[in-house]
Amino acid sequence: MSHSPSQRHRSVSKTTDLQGEYDCPECRGSLVTDGSETRCQECGLVVDEQQIDYGPEWRSFEDGDDRARIGAPLTQARHDRGLSTTIGRGHNATDNSLSARKRRQLARLRREHARAQAASKADRNLRSGLGEIARIVSALGLARSAREQASQLFRTAQRENLLVGRSIEGVAAASVYAVCRLTGLSRSLDEVVAVAQRQRGQVANCYNVLNQELDLPVPPRRAEEFVPSLASAVGLPMTVERQASQIAAEADDQGVACGKDPCGVAAACLKVAADEQGLSVTQATVADAADVCIPTVRAGQRAIQAMLDR
Repeated sequence: MSHSPSQRHRSVSKTTDLQGEYDCPECRGSLVTDGSETRCQECGLVVDEQQIDYGPEWRSFEDGDDRARIGAPLTQARHDRGLSTTIGRGHNATDNSLSARKRRQLARLRREHARAQAASKADRNLRSGLGEIARIVSALGLARSAREQASQLFRTAQRENLLVGRSIEGVAAASVYAVCRLTGLSRSLDEVVAVAQRQRGQVANCYNVLNQELDLPVPPRRAEEFVPSLASAVGLPMTVERQASQIAAEADDQGVACGKDPCGVAAACLKVAADEQGLSVTQATVADAADVCIPTVRAGQRAIQAMLDR
């Protein structure tokens, strides 16, 4: 007797009144489980397939052997490392409205809970600094990994007592800029200061303190890092960007960019690459995009042109 494919692949109950727990519903043969499929050894009927494991997902989101599947992973970007508690408003767990007395009680609990979250001055400073880092990272359009690293650097600075006598906002902005330097992100100090709540001198001083006291392995800035962002700001095609990146890399390797502003050198490389490809772009345009003066671009262009003519 032949069966249709739908009949042969339907899922049936294992226990009935007329058959045993491990009998085939067609030929009363024995069943065998192979991988994710349960089939009959006699007729080959697939009784059950693609079994779903309803157990917990045993993964470890932290270093170590603890495989507890409870809550989100810990993060350095929050003052409590993400182990916070939120007291709801207006409704209970079954989405029913609360009485006026219960709402007043929850309001008092929220107030006391907010006070208890920052029990000491150090906790309040950490909470304020991490919030400022989150705001700066969002304004600069950086990745979440940059926020995590900047938050960890701010925690280290607080642990080493580097916040004493300095503004929290300045150290937070300096932490973001230090992460940009450490990870090779093309963000200048002026870009960070533009969205920070402190002046350039304060942020630069805080960065110098972090760099010296914590002995940060900050590599020197390369002009090649600023070429993509400047090319996008000016609106130059990809061919000009690639050629300018090659010129900037050669300038860095040969020491032409040594002692010069990397943004100015990158702007000069874009101007040279655009001129060689016959595109009309002025020195003022690339200077405005790089936030440097026109003589800086002009001097860099002459130095790069002399390097290419060798």
